[in-house]
Amino acid sequence: MIENFSSALELVADPTTILVVLLSAVFGLVIGALPGMTATLAAALLVPFTFFLDPVPAVAAIITMSAMAIFAGDIPSALLRIPGTPSSAAYTEDAFALTRNGKGPIGLGVSLVSSVLGGLFGSVLLIFVSPLLGEFALRFTSYEYFWVAVLGLTAAVIVSQGAQLKGGIALMVGLLVSTVGLDVTLGHPRFTFGEEGLYRGVDFIAAMIGLFGLSEVLRAVTARRGESMPIPKLDGSGMVRPTLRGIWRNKGRVGSGSLIGGVVGALPGAGADIAAWIAYAVTRSTSRIRPGSVRRGRTETTDDQRIEAISGASSANNAGVASAYVPTLAFGIPGDTITAILIGVLLVKGITPGPDLFLYQTDTLYSLYIIFIVANLLLLPLGFLLIRASGLVLRIPRSILMGLIVAISICGAFAINNGYLEVGLVVVFGVMGYLFEKGGIPLAPVVLGIVLGPIVERNFMQSVIKTNWDLTQFFTRPISAVLIVLVVLAIASAPVMGWIGRRAERSAALKAVQDVQVDPAVPAGRS
Repeated sequence: MIENFSSALELVADPTTILVVLLSAVFGLVIGALPGMTATLAAALLVPFTFFLDPVPAVAAIITMSAMAIFAGDIPSALLRIPGTPSSAAYTEDAFALTRNGKGPIGLGVSLVSSVLGGLFGSVLLIFVSPLLGEFALRFTSYEYFWVAVLGLTAAVIVSQGAQLKGGIALMVGLLVSTVGLDVTLGHPRFTFGEEGLYRGVDFIAAMIGLFGLSEVLRAVTARRGESMPIPKLDGSGMVRPTLRGIWRNKGRVGSGSLIGGVVGALPGAGADIAAWIAYAVTRSTSRIRPGSVRRGRTETTDDQRIEAISGASSANNAGVASAYVPTLAFGIPGDTITAILIGVLLVKGITPGPDLFLYQTDTLYSLYIIFIVANLLLLPLGFLLIRASGLVLRIPRSILMGLIVAISICGAFAINNGYLEVGLVVVFGVMGYLFEKGGIPLAPVVLGIVLGPIVERNFMQSVIKTNWDLTQFFTRPISAVLIVLVVLAIASAPVMGWIGRRAERSAALKAVQDVQVDPAVPAGRS
């Protein structure tokens, strides 16, 4: 093993590989920070350049870019309230709220360090337990994937934060939108209204940009004078110590998020998106931080709770990115869309993913391991530089900034399929997001439904077709039974944690009254 690492280190230390890693890192940060430009799109753009590279630099380009782009998606979430990636949508509200409260650098710093630690954890899983995790992932059938997606949908209960009924309505809207397009089993068009562009469905990127980005512009434009929230400054200086303190206080959340991201990411087709939502739900439901005051019938979320949620979900992001390569390298099964592109690059370079890679091409395999570690370590300094540079965005006057958000939203939507349909969808979802916020309906469950709806439908239909609608198979399989228990616990956690929070508040209020009554500084008989 040591000999394999030493020879692989020579391949990685090649000047060409180092240059490719640096350029890919910058490319990933730039693309990831632009709304609408996902890591998958960036990987597709890199493919033509990989044809002119050797195998190790070619794969290094995609690995480094994906690690950078997943974190960079948090930048527009915190600054503009536009998620850069579907996984960033889970905690966009938290990141943006921290920025409005003047703690944007701390939130982004915690997200960065958590992403690095999660990526390193996922890399360790990839190095040492990839054959075991890959074998476990192969046991998952359409039944298990159905329950994994349902488990992800239960995150809407946690994301709603005290408004579970409205969160359920938002989730149903997202699931309804996910049915637009061709039927997954029969191929019949649904809710397309004669528009051929809708045959491929509603793109979740357009929905995210409209719901979070354009709706924020509409809210700012329609707000009365004095009601609009002033744009805070984001100063990255002096953020290292508060960031490290936040990481230390939430080290357990970073660990649990990394574990969730490592396990869920290793499931073919799940990837970092589902991992982030599940980790966010687990972090919210098991939080022991005392909630804020009750306002308009809802419990206010404190900044400490927001930082805790970000640390759990963002660590799951990059852990899922690394562990998605487990089934890819071990069995040649794509873990997500990026690894599906990577398989094509490997085949072009004469490398066949699977058991032969572990037996006959160990130098290349160990080179990939080293690149994963290098990419995540490189993310730390480059990420801090990006956070400090991103503060310049908030120094732009509000009128100009709102115009830039609209321009970025339109460009990002148009870039999805080079068509005007997505631009129209951004406008529709922008108005929807504005109306939802007026009614107190959370937006994150809508995106959750759009992302996970097709996964739920596809695996459900595959399962019932192959068993002639024998629904007992969903409940009698051992792994499915475990997932069902987790779904029930996730649904029950919201009312239970709410009851515990209310009881703690009553106890604290009663104790405060008792302290006042026995305070010797208050003379007897006087109030």
